Amino acid sequence: MNAHNIIEIEFGTPEYDEAITLRDQVLRKPLNLKFTEEQIAEEFNQIHFGYYNEHHELIACLSYQPKEDNILKMRQVAVDSSIQNKGIGSKLVLATEQWAKHKGFKKIILHARDTAVPFYNKLNYQLVDEPFTEVGIKHFMMEKYI
Repeated sequence: MNAHNIIEIEFGTPEYDEAITLRDQVLRKPLNLKFTEEQIAEEFNQIHFGYYNEHHELIACLSYQPKEDNILKMRQVAVDSSIQNKGIGSKLVLATEQWAKHKGFKKIILHARDTAVPFYNKLNYQLVDEPFTEVGIKHFMMEKYI
């Protein structure tokens, strides 16, 4: 990866626990949701990345779920709320896209919250289908060929 502060995180490690905490704070608590043991266990075969600041603190993370035909599903993109809108999320997504391309993946799909669609549009993701409801809020299916 071209960003020295973006690393792959192994499932079940202390770094993974930090990512769960960040995702919980940014994505789950505002919706009054909590991770279940089953949801966490399902992430065993997923690929997790963390973005660390100069103090070695996790400030952003995302996960990929491998699908069929060289497709990845991007999941659970979270940036610490105190530093959102500063380009951290974009750097994380772009760096991990390069990783995915290097590994032979051809397309990334995702379910974007309606408020995140402009963020993904700037990164050249395209809307694929009609909106749908997931975790109680409007989402859109998006994709990008890499």
